[in-house]
Amino acid sequence: MPDENGRERGIRINPSILAADFVNMQADLARIATADFVHVDVMDNHFVPNLTFGLQMVERIQATSPVPLDVHLMITDPERWAPGYAELGAASVTFHLEASAEPITLARRLRSIGARAGVAVKPGTPVEGLFDVLDEFDQILVMTVEPGFGGQSFMPETMPKLRLLADEARRRGSEVWLQVDGGIGESTIAQAAEAGADTFVAGSAVFASGDPDNAIAGLRSAAAHAH
Repeated sequence: MPDENGRERGIRINPSILAADFVNMQADLARIATADFVHVDVMDNHFVPNLTFGLQMVERIQATSPVPLDVHLMITDPERWAPGYAELGAASVTFHLEASAEPITLARRLRSIGARAGVAVKPGTPVEGLFDVLDEFDQILVMTVEPGFGGQSFMPETMPKLRLLADEARRRGSEVWLQVDGGIGESTIAQAAEAGADTFVAGSAVFASGDPDNAIAGLRSAAAHAH
C-alpha cells in the first residue's frame, strides 16, 4: 500500500548515478526526487577494474541531492575509508565482505557515526556466513552482476542466494534490508522481489528512460506486485 508520499511501503528504489550525466549531475539528481535514495558507486580501480570518484565528489552530491545517499564502496581497505562517507552525512554506507578484514567492527563503527551499515557480496560469494550476524547490518547487498561496470545483464543464478537470505531473515525476525544491484529493470525487478529483495538499485532503467519519475514509479509498482 502506498504511503502519504505515494511510495510503496517496504519497497525502495535507489537510482544509480553511475548511469547519470556526470557533467550535469545536479540536474540529473533533481530528476529522481521521487526515489528513496540515490545509489552512489565508489570504485578505486583496485578492488574492481574501474575508477569513479571519492570523498570530495560524494560530499558535493550529498550537498545537492534531493534524497539521501546510499553509498556503495567497491574499494579495498574499507576500514580506513568507509567511516569518512558516514561522517559526511551519507544515510547508508555499504562495503564489500570480500574486502573487509573486520566487517562486524566496521559495521558497528558506521552505525555509531549515524549511518546505516551495509555489507555487499559478489555473485560468487556464499551468504551462509552472514546468517548468525544479520542484526549487525542494516542492509545486505546481493550483487546481481559482477561489480565494476554499469549496464551489465542481470544474473538470475544469484536468486537462490537471495532466497536463502530472505528465508533466514524471516526465520530470525530480522529487519535487515535486502538490496540487489545490477541489471535491474522492469523485466528483472519482479524476479528479485519475488526472491525476497526489498531495495533495488537501477541505473540505465531510470536515467536512460527519458522520464526518470515515471521509470521509478514503474519499477516500484512492478516490485510491489511481486513482493
